[in-house]
Amino acid sequence: MILITGASGQLASLITQRAKEAGLLIETASRSQDADRPMDFDRPETLDFSGIRTLLLVSAGYAEDDVVMRRHEAVLTAAHRHGVKHVVYTSLSAASDHLGFALAHRWTERALIQSDLSWTILRNGLYAELIGALAAPRGGRITVPFGSAPISAVAKADLADAALKVLCDPKEHAGATYELSGIAPFSVRHLAQRLGVTYEPTSLSDERIRLSELPLLPFQAPMLLSISSAAMAGFLQSNSSDLLQLVPHPRDALTVACNAAHQASSER
Repeated sequence: MILITGASGQLASLITQRAKEAGLLIETASRSQDADRPMDFDRPETLDFSGIRTLLLVSAGYAEDDVVMRRHEAVLTAAHRHGVKHVVYTSLSAASDHLGFALAHRWTERALIQSDLSWTILRNGLYAELIGALAAPRGGRITVPFGSAPISAVAKADLADAALKVLCDPKEHAGATYELSGIAPFSVRHLAQRLGVTYEPTSLSDERIRLSELPLLPFQAPMLLSISSAAMAGFLQSNSSDLLQLVPHPRDALTVACNAAHQASSER
């Protein structure tokens, strides 16, 4: 039996859908009562992995580093206690090491590698959908300060397909770390050209002020700003990717980002 955590999230929902279509025996876990196994990573007593052979741990990264590390430690401890054989972890690409949310991913990778569990690490690149949404035009202009360097973003659906490939035969992928950045990097300037708008980036100082005025949780503004600063510094382009090993025909990330930008603009 396979258990997919965070099943109410966007990536986990896609993986769950594909796994069911492929005929895999799966169960879902999340805080939602609609999950097969309602679980709360902040309440270790709710973590029930009995009867689970393969656990897909979709990162619980929506929090401060110490909170995420505590959650993941609880999951790995419970997985070992309940006899889980293999853990597949959705981590963050090496090109994203300068982002404000990379630490918890690297900590979890190390904890998993040092554990007695068999493992596979999927180092996911930034979602093309996220880049498109963050760079959605306002009044015919893209103002987010993303610089001009390419970004190796990847379609969320491709990451779901990659996860499914591993879940179909975890033994084949045991001990593997896959870098799953996009294979066709694009810059926000390219995005603006495709959308037919101008790219007039503000400064990081102005972006910091804009974020401070939004109704965000305390950890969100620094995380979002770190994407801008890493992009401006040219640290979001990957020199290599293993995506084609798991997904032979990936989607065009720029097109996916454009669609997300259109949707975000229409919802404002």
